[in-house]
Amino acid sequence: MTVSPTGTAQNSSSQSPLGDGSSADIWFYWDPVCPFAWITSRWLRKVQAQRDYAVDWRFISLRILNKDIDYDTHFPPEYEAGHSAGQRMLRMAAAIRQDQGRDAMADLYTALGQTVFDVPRASSEQERRARLGTPEHVAPLLDGLGLSLDFADALTDESFDQVLEAETAEALAKTGKDVGTPIIAYNPPDGVAFFGPVISRIPSDEEAVPLWDSVVTLASFEGFAELKRSLRERPQLLSMGVDDAEVGVQEDWHGGSRRQKK
Repeated sequence: MTVSPTGTAQNSSSQSPLGDGSSADIWFYWDPVCPFAWITSRWLRKVQAQRDYAVDWRFISLRILNKDIDYDTHFPPEYEAGHSAGQRMLRMAAAIRQDQGRDAMADLYTALGQTVFDVPRASSEQERRARLGTPEHVAPLLDGLGLSLDFADALTDESFDQVLEAETAEALAKTGKDVGTPIIAYNPPDGVAFFGPVISRIPSDEEAVPLWDSVVTLASFEGFAELKRSLRERPQLLSMGVDDAEVGVQEDWHGGSRRQKK
C-alpha cells in the first residue's frame, strides 16, 4: 500500500467479498463519535452473528449533516470538536476501505468505537474530543489492526470528503433529512430504511433478534413514518460515566443531540 502526496491510498489489490456492498443484507451508516450509532451497531453485530447477515458499514458524517447549523447557539460546547473528529476518522476509514476493501470496516469501526466509548469519562470532555481523530489517537489502533500508519495521513485529507458527502446524501435519500445517526437500510437498495433504532443499552444475546424482528416488522409497514420520544437514558457507556451495572439518568435529547436551541 502506498499513499499519494495528498494522503490518498493507492493500490487496491485486496478484493472484498462484499464488492461494492450492493449485495449486503444490511447497510449500516455510522459516524464514529455517535454514542447511539455505537450502541445500535453492537446490537446489530449480535443479530448478525445469529442471522448470518452480510453487513456493509457505510459512512454518514455528523459534521456534514450539520454543516449549516450554528454550533455555538445550537449545541453544547464540545459538539463541534466531536463532530469534526468524527469527520477526520471517517476520512481515514474511506482511505482504508479504498485500499483494503469493505470488509475492513467492521473491525475498524469496532476499534475506533472502543477507543471513543469504552474508556473512562474524561475530566474535560472538550479536550478528549479534540484529541479524537488525531495521529496520536489512531496510531495504536492502526498498529493493532495490522494497518499502515500512513493511513493517518488521510485524517486531514479533504479529498475524501467527497466520499463522505456522497454517502451521507445517500443515507438521507433513504430516510428524509430530519434524522441523525445511525441509519439502517435492510435488504438494500430497495428495501426499508430507517433512522435508528436509538437505544441506550446493548440488548442481551437473547433479546437481540426479537428486538430486531420487531423493528423490521414495524418499519416494513408501508404507512409507517415515525415512533419517537426525546427522553432518553444517558447511554450505558464508560465514556459517559455509566457502566454496565448502571442505568443512565433520563435526559431530554432535543433533536437527538441535546441542542441548546431548537
